[in-house]
Amino acid sequence: MKTAVLTDSTAYIPRKIRKEKQIHMVPLNVIFGHESYQEEVDILADDFYDMVKEGGDLPKTSQPSIGLMTEKLEELAADYDAVIAVHLSSGISGTYQGILAAGDMVDGIDVHAFDSETSCMMQGFYALEAADLANNGATPEQVLARLDEMKESMSAYFMADDLSHLQRGGRLNGAQAFVGSLLQVKPVLHFVDTKIVPFEKIRTRKKALKRILSLFEEDVKQGGQYKACMIHANREEEAKQMKAEIEQQFDNVEVEVSYFGPVIGTHLGEGAMGLGWYKKS
Repeated sequence: MKTAVLTDSTAYIPRKIRKEKQIHMVPLNVIFGHESYQEEVDILADDFYDMVKEGGDLPKTSQPSIGLMTEKLEELAADYDAVIAVHLSSGISGTYQGILAAGDMVDGIDVHAFDSETSCMMQGFYALEAADLANNGATPEQVLARLDEMKESMSAYFMADDLSHLQRGGRLNGAQAFVGSLLQVKPVLHFVDTKIVPFEKIRTRKKALKRILSLFEEDVKQGGQYKACMIHANREEEAKQMKAEIEQQFDNVEVEVSYFGPVIGTHLGEGAMGLGWYKKS
């Protein structure tokens, strides 16, 4: 059985790596006014943050259409018997439900959908692992078993720097955003049962990042080998600096740097930072 791996654009896996590992992708959309852009196809992160600064209104986002998903599955059915579809959390997007619906409409390929219950490179880590296994002949059942194993240790925390994005995106009401901005509140967020919820409200950016690092340290000090990723919204140098500090402190952690792209950046805003990790062994 030949198994494909499919994910969506919010995994933010670089195009070169997707090509090398034969990971297929369906893009979500970012809408500025009357113009719609496919994330990671028509619009990249750098362009997005520039466009937000130049514009006034916050863009909107939408999931891939069922038509696009069925088209992708039909394309894969020509060369593959099965597909592992790794998508962003079902609690913040209908993309996962969309691939299930599309799978019912396409014959000739078995669709195994996996709800990452997260997003960004944490979602990407699942897709990368699935591709390595599938490319080495693992069955869909073996791949899914490994992804479930990874989920047991997968953690991610992130900080929103600009509360207005959370407020305009429906995450906070106006009064909360106004008071939070006055108090310099930087909410530390995480995923619980597929949804983004506050973990702690912390007064400054520096303290919020320090708290995220302390949560990370609690896990990695228990031993074993870990894979981690610093994720930033147009703050690459800061993310690289934090990566270097982690690598200097821990010899059992492999750290990457990734980014909050247009879709997730719409909801978190420029300046957001995150750290995610899982236990490799």
